This record gives sequence, structure tokens and C-alpha cells, in this order.
Amino acid sequence: MPPLKKQTISTTIFMHKPDHQTACMHMVQALNQALYDEMSADETTLIAGQDIGRLGGVFRVTQNLLDHFGPNRVIDTPISETFQAGFGIGLATAGLRPIIEFQFLAFMHSALDQMIAHASRLRHRTRGQLKCPLVYRAPYGSGVHAPEHHSESTESLFSHIPGLKVIIPSTPSLAYHLLRQAIQSDDPVVFLEPTKLYRIKQEPNQRPPKLGEVYIHREGTDATIFTWGAMTYEALQVAKIYETQYQIKLMVVDVSTLNPLDEIGILQAAKASGRILILHEASAKGAVGNDIYYLIHRHLNINAKYMRQLGAPNTICPYYQNEHLFAPNQQSIMSAINEILL
Repeated sequence: MPPLKKQTISTTIFMHKPDHQTACMHMVQALNQALYDEMSADETTLIAGQDIGRLGGVFRVTQNLLDHFGPNRVIDTPISETFQAGFGIGLATAGLRPIIEFQFLAFMHSALDQMIAHASRLRHRTRGQLKCPLVYRAPYGSGVHAPEHHSESTESLFSHIPGLKVIIPSTPSLAYHLLRQAIQSDDPVVFLEPTKLYRIKQEPNQRPPKLGEVYIHREGTDATIFTWGAMTYEALQVAKIYETQYQIKLMVVDVSTLNPLDEIGILQAAKASGRILILHEASAKGAVGNDIYYLIHRHLNINAKYMRQLGAPNTICPYYQNEHLFAPNQQSIMSAINEILL
């Protein structure tokens, strides 16, 4: 690869920075801005993936980056996820900060060997002599009516790998801040983006998040909902209904860092109500939700009748005609909340 050169950059097309002064925006804009800002701030940061250059990625998250940073820093890769994963590790050990984009989360499964055997343990294996500042990005989950594995939510596979951080944002401003923090991290991060929220415009959050900590979107003492990704949006809609129609206040806690879990933050939020719903789009079998359930039950000894976990069934994700029946929806969420409130 030719040596990197400092770029002269115009910011005229990147006008979506999600701070408190901007209007609402959607997640694709926020992610695009975060990539632009990090690549502008640090010339060792680069991005690689399938069709991310001229095309701008499947969902256009990398749009216009090639024009600003050139082909040495915005790299189209062959159609091989295993190669992409290993390529990122090699770049990271060479002193760069690579961001590797996969077209869908399910396509990352073939790259698990590289992530488990090398990326996650490089610092430990070399006794701290080498680090792996690497971000693996991928969209995931339902919402785009794609077939089979395109719409699956398999974040648990990656969340149970020691040494690998797993981050899932739920709003545009959280996506912006968490992606920048992930890129600045000296350890490998899997950064998953809920496709259902890609084009939903939302107002900026009132305070920035911190990687590794839960984020409380809404305070409440009647029940606590722990959730992440697209289900956070659903939980907030349900919380509004309960407050306006029934004067019941639900706390909505965004577990945006799935590995490692913010155990202290989770337990503090659980204490607030003593009635717990753990909500996610993944299959409940073997899910991160089980880890949260066990953590709360072990340390707070909350009666099981006041705790529920709601996820997808342990079946193959159906074709798009029935996709809305697969993941939790407003009706099933409200039913679960009613069970723990009674």
C-alpha cells in the first residue's frame, strides 16, 4: 500500500453532526459523519469493505468518503469475509486503525475464526506488545424485508467472545458518539447497526453516551426495560403509551455495550423498580438477555414472577411477509409488561 498522505478536505456535504444544536437526523447520516470526522482527525484511520467506495456501501453509510480520502483509505475488498477480517487484523498490527464493513451481520459468521483465534486475543497473546485497534461494522436485524439470514439477530455469537467488545447503538446521536469511541479504542470492536432504524429520524439525545456503560433513555420506577438496538425504539414507544394512558412510568435502559456488560449500571437500574423486562430481537435461547437475567437474579434476588425475557422464537427467521410476526412487537411487549406489573 502506498504511504498515506494528508488530505485537504471540504466539509460542505457533511452537515449532519448530531450535537444539541442540530435538527433531527437518521442513523445513516450520523454514521457517515462519524466516519468522516474520525478519518479527518487521524490519517491512520481507514475503511475497507465490499462496495464501500464508489457505491458507498449497501446502505450508503460510506457515501462520499472515497471522494474525500481517496482509494488508499477507502478500500474496496474482494467478496471474502474471512479475508476482510484478517486484512483488518493485519492493518491494526501494522499501526493503523482500520474499520471493516460487512454487508450484513450474517455474512460475518465465516469470519468468526479470525475474530476468535486472532483479533480478540492478540493483546493477551503478545503480553501487551501488540494491540488491535479494529472495528468490524455490520447492519443487522429485521426491517428491510430481506430473506433469511439477512434479517437475523445473532449478536450473541459475538458477545460471548472474551476480548471482543460488542456495541449496538439505538439512536443517531448514540451511533455517532459510540462509533467514534469504538474507532479510538485500542481493542477490537464489533459495531452492529440496526437496519430498522437506519432511516428513522430522531432528535439528538440530551447527553453523550460512554462506551461500556448503559444509557438511560427514560426514567421510571414502576418497571424497568433492558433492551438494545431496534427494540429500544419499540420500548420507548410503549413507555409513552403507558405514561400517557395509564400513568405508569417505565424506565428504558439501553444496554448498548453487550460485551463487556455494564454490570453495575444494570443492577442500579434494576433496583429502581424491582420489575424487569429484558427485551431483544435475538432468539431468547442462548441470548445476552439470559446473562442479564442471571446477573439481576443472582445479586438482587428478585422474584421470578416479576422478571420476563422477551425475544424471537428459536426458529429460522421467516421470509419478509411474516417478518413482523417474528421479532417482539408492541402487542407482545405490552403483554409482557402487564405480566410483571400484576
